[in-house]
Amino acid sequence: MAQTLLMPKATAVWLVDNTALSFDQIAQFCKLHPLEVKAIADGEAAQGIKGLDPIATGQLSRDEIARAEKDVNHKLKLSEPKVRVPDSKRRGPRYTPVSKRQDRPNAILWLVRNHPELKDAQISRLVGTTKSTIEQIRDRTHWNSTNLTPMDPVTLGLCSQIDLDMEVEKASKGRPLPTAAELGATLQAASDTEHLNLGYRDEEEKEIDANAVFAKLKSLKSDRADDEDDDRF
Repeated sequence: MAQTLLMPKATAVWLVDNTALSFDQIAQFCKLHPLEVKAIADGEAAQGIKGLDPIATGQLSRDEIARAEKDVNHKLKLSEPKVRVPDSKRRGPRYTPVSKRQDRPNAILWLVRNHPELKDAQISRLVGTTKSTIEQIRDRTHWNSTNLTPMDPVTLGLCSQIDLDMEVEKASKGRPLPTAAELGATLQAASDTEHLNLGYRDEEEKEIDANAVFAKLKSLKSDRADDEDDDRF
């Protein structure tokens, strides 16, 4: 859990009234602007706010304040908390803004078609819907089924690509590998292609008749000589 200062303005009021810290030091510690701290000291801001003692709340030690008062360049640091409070985990479906709720049925239809391995609980976490709505879209009994168009929930902004990939990976664990029929056409086995009769091999294996080749060349040469004699006359 990240450490954050409780009630920054109230803490700044207390530090201004009870310490000799500079405005910059208080502003840095309380995440305020130095001019705002100056306004608190002048009584122009934070009127009616009761100061909060950071020493009593365990967020700052007296030694740390004394060290900062002696050194203007010293930056105050939060004390380590004595008790660690774990971050609360979000439960239930994801909250979806009102402006995007009309896109949820389209996103559900996209998930059902493109990722049939996802469970209803996973789809519910991704787009923030109920199982009954998912079942209606699966069964085509949704009141607006005829007008639904599959749309990527990531493109719609209903979930992040990381969340979608994580859910798909979880759903894919333990599933059997797809069969050849599911993958479609595959390469033929080597045994099926060993005895294929390829025509070009027969042509290459034919012996070349040298006499026939030279006779053909000789006839071409004689024809060319006759044509030259005709051109002279």
